[in-house]
Amino acid sequence: QVQLVESGGGLVQAGGSLRLSCAASGRPVSTYDMGWFRQAPGKQREFVAGISSGGEITDYPDSVKGRFTISRDNAKNTVFLQMNSLKREDTAVYYCAKASMGGFSRLTLGYDSWGQGTQVTVSS
Repeated sequence: QVQLVESGGGLVQAGGSLRLSCAASGRPVSTYDMGWFRQAPGKQREFVAGISSGGEITDYPDSVKGRFTISRDNAKNTVFLQMNSLKREDTAVYYCAKASMGGFSRLTLGYDSWGQGTQVTVSS
């Protein structure tokens, strides 16, 4: 069983930056792909970034491409999400997730462990 804990969220002005962290415990996640999702009030949870187990492959939707960067430090069992040029529409609860066997996907069904989320609020 893997436990995931996100941190680094907060209130930031539009155009600013935040770096989210996802610390894993219980078992190493170095052999698993990982992903970040977000959920705004009244909306479905959506994919914002994915990374392969070794970090060599990443994926982003157009809405965040060029602004968000996912990375990982397998030695520290931690995954990061660097968010730059934040917009009001990035406001949401951000979740870290461990992909099921088979690699990361843009669908929530592709993940079997989730953190509790961290709130990101972008003000104008």
